[in-house]
Amino acid sequence: MKRVLVLDANQRSALATTRSLGKHNITVITADESITALSGNSRFSSHYYQYPSPSNTPEQFITTISRIAKTHNISIILPMTELTTTLLLQYQQSFSGIIIPCPSQKIINKLSDKSTLMQLAKQLSIPFPKTWFIDTPDNLNLSLSDLPYPLVLKPSKSWIKQDGKWLHTTVRFADNPEQAQTIIKSDPAFQSHTFMIQERVEGTGQGVFALYDRGKPIAFFSHKRLREKPPWGGVSVLSESVEVNPILLAHAKTLLDSTKWHGIAMVEFKVADDGTPYLMEVNTRFWGSLQLSIDSGVDFPWLLYKMVQGESVESIQNYTKGNRLRWILGDIDSLYISLRQKDNTIKQKLTAILDFLTSSPFRTKHEVNRWGDLKPFYWELKKYIRDLLHNSRS
Repeated sequence: MKRVLVLDANQRSALATTRSLGKHNITVITADESITALSGNSRFSSHYYQYPSPSNTPEQFITTISRIAKTHNISIILPMTELTTTLLLQYQQSFSGIIIPCPSQKIINKLSDKSTLMQLAKQLSIPFPKTWFIDTPDNLNLSLSDLPYPLVLKPSKSWIKQDGKWLHTTVRFADNPEQAQTIIKSDPAFQSHTFMIQERVEGTGQGVFALYDRGKPIAFFSHKRLREKPPWGGVSVLSESVEVNPILLAHAKTLLDSTKWHGIAMVEFKVADDGTPYLMEVNTRFWGSLQLSIDSGVDFPWLLYKMVQGESVESIQNYTKGNRLRWILGDIDSLYISLRQKDNTIKQKLTAILDFLTSSPFRTKHEVNRWGDLKPFYWELKKYIRDLLHNSRS
């Protein structure tokens, strides 16, 4: 059995991966930049390590990961974020003989760079929101007052390097030209890097999750987001496994096939009220609600592990539909945001409370708090309460 090092241990995807591999008797070591971490508290984590910040001190991060890998004779490293993946590939010479199960950075950039992705989608006739591509703020080549609002402003990359450090970018929203101009002038992500301006698509978020083996599709999975944090679009806090939409599947396959993809990917769409799916982004890493696919019969971490070992992995054609996954603390946050929204009517707020209290308990599993491995939830709950107390004092 190969030993696996799971990075970004505070990610819920890291917890799902640790539990998945641990249940198959794989030795899993976890690591993150915090003193303790979510998946580091799992009984399936044999050791936990703190490493230097990948964003602030990338070279020290690589040195530490290399040392951990040698200490534990690691065979496979599984990064859970785009930044740690980028750094591992950038310094791949430091990990000779260790498997990092993903394609080259050049191939990853074709899908993770949102501007490049939309241009590829145009070539492949995949629907995406109306988009204006911007090189720099000094070269807008358009008038903000002539655009249809509301709009979404998206940096091309989720992480950008600036002054030797890595900056995490965020998607911004503008309801009018003044807001758009303020964002462009004040947010460093829009100062000297490419970005996009897109029409805002109203609809539901749906993703196609995939595992590929050097261009060959192994497994697909899909879920429907029932609630998000924030409620108008963000991280999934309640989701349900569903049949893969054949149109979304066709688009996802077209994208991934075109790059001869290898490893894990999540192709995310926004499905408008008229049923049209619009491509939003591609995450070239494990996703937050990974546990739902595992519960439903598509154990992506285990399949990936077997695949990189050279074992024969049969294509998965079916899985359980109708399973639900709930991240309870995220769901509480989502409810709180809904109740605080001034634009929400009393009826909308009461509906939000009712939905929160009646989330199909007999077919809903909790993402973090699980019998037999409760320490991660206790850790998360304590951190949640500490953060609440800290924010209330500030």
